[in-house]
Amino acid sequence: MASYARQIPWPTGTALDLAGPQLAWPSSYRPALSTVASIVTGIIFTFLVYNAVVPEKSVLGNRTPSFHSELVKHLRRRWRAWAFLFDAPNIIQDGFNTSHGQPFEVLAPDSRYVFVSSPEHIKEVEMSPENVLSLYAASQQVLQPQYTMHGFNWYEKPTEGVGFVRALRTLLTNNLPEILPNLGVVVRKRFAELHKGHPIVNGVRHSPVARMITKTVVLANVISIFGKELAKNDAFMEAALTYTEELVVSAEIVRLVPKMFRPIIGGLISRRTKGHAVIWDSLLPIAQERCKERELASQGHAVPSHSDCIQWILESTSNKTSRTPQGIVHELMAIWFASVHPTSITITYALQDLCLHPEYTSPLRLEIERDYARFEKSGHGLPLLDSFIKESARLSPVEAQSTRRCALRPFSLSDGTKIDVGDWASTPTAAIMQSAEFYPEPMRFSGFRFVPQELLDSLDVSEPDEEARLKANPHQPSPSKLVDIDGSWYVWGAGRQTCPGRFYAAALAKVIVAQIISNYDLRLVDPEKPRWYTWRTTRVPREETLMVFTPRAE
Repeated sequence: MASYARQIPWPTGTALDLAGPQLAWPSSYRPALSTVASIVTGIIFTFLVYNAVVPEKSVLGNRTPSFHSELVKHLRRRWRAWAFLFDAPNIIQDGFNTSHGQPFEVLAPDSRYVFVSSPEHIKEVEMSPENVLSLYAASQQVLQPQYTMHGFNWYEKPTEGVGFVRALRTLLTNNLPEILPNLGVVVRKRFAELHKGHPIVNGVRHSPVARMITKTVVLANVISIFGKELAKNDAFMEAALTYTEELVVSAEIVRLVPKMFRPIIGGLISRRTKGHAVIWDSLLPIAQERCKERELASQGHAVPSHSDCIQWILESTSNKTSRTPQGIVHELMAIWFASVHPTSITITYALQDLCLHPEYTSPLRLEIERDYARFEKSGHGLPLLDSFIKESARLSPVEAQSTRRCALRPFSLSDGTKIDVGDWASTPTAAIMQSAEFYPEPMRFSGFRFVPQELLDSLDVSEPDEEARLKANPHQPSPSKLVDIDGSWYVWGAGRQTCPGRFYAAALAKVIVAQIISNYDLRLVDPEKPRWYTWRTTRVPREETLMVFTPRAE
């Protein structure tokens, strides 16, 4: 593959999750195609003249470049930038391979990305002030919330967003022992209902696994985040599912048109999409009622108690009276997108990997039978399943990019690399996770790679050959967990602004995978068919990928 990543020539002198995953275009969202068609002319115009990426420095000295050479250089730059939309993981990997630990740049239609992979440079990016390298500004660019989240301007109100961090990282996590037992029942019932609705082909049901898992995650998250009452609201449940897809398509369209047209296109899209309006109209009265209860409680009146993210966000700031109903709902909408999109994809790939590596099924089932009840009571445990999901996420990552920061002010790394206003600094997550520097035999699937050695030694598998093969697979020198943050695992971000909901997301992934493999035998209908495509830095499961889930005998 031709290299589209270009290592930056560094000067020798003196010289930015809740940013969730990049947006992916879901194949199921057909109504957006009419809107896409209406802006094809704008896209062509953008390709030819839209000057979004940083211009390359001239190397001609005092010579005046010819019109022909400038045109060719401009078109090449535009081609490299637009290729990022369809081949970003490979472009980033190529840059990582050739940069040898140094920062490297990659151009996209709407941004210039500076990727850093050394611990020193990652630390510099992570420790930069929010008003210099901003996570919120990056989120604003990815999600386009002014058009997709009912007029939300997250970056202009960053201090109001502090509440969701404590709500997710502390309160939601602390409530896992109360949440998980019910979720297991809900997941098992919902999955069985969806399975029964799929067509029978040659005597077995063919299930579109990506869509099936997304619907299961949506129900589980509505109950965990908003409560059981909203889960009974059919209109809200439908909007909760379609909203993530509407946001994905809408934000991408807005990002790809020239800035002068964004208010027009964004306003048109906002009026045509309905999911965000239904969610807003459903959540706002609840948030308003909770704020009234807060006032009554401050006056000494008895009020109902609530245990959900709406209440936790309301209570998770030092100045509780500053929390407005509108601000609470805006944060809930942002949390909602982040809670559905990456979790569903991670679970989908884990199930597909179990089909490709069936030798892991038996030890995983034994662990679940033995320890699942204890896991439900704490939210911790099931190390074999944890390791399997982590290995699947390592080799089939949702994202090739993490630790996103958008520059609000010029910033320079210690080696002189410049990050100008509007540029992004980030880490090449997938490339790091598949590097031989950090992982023995990095491209070989080893489902128990991350478990303690003593647990691996005590592994008991019915088939001796399978046991020997599992124990002979590559193993990390130090054990780790799916939720851990370290110098080779940036799935959750880095440093101060790591994903606060990762403990819930990891627990939910274990619940869903455990319920499925405990109750079904599973296989891919066609293991040789492509199972994903890429859009920007996201690896998106193909919705036409089918699996067979055969109920196990009681």
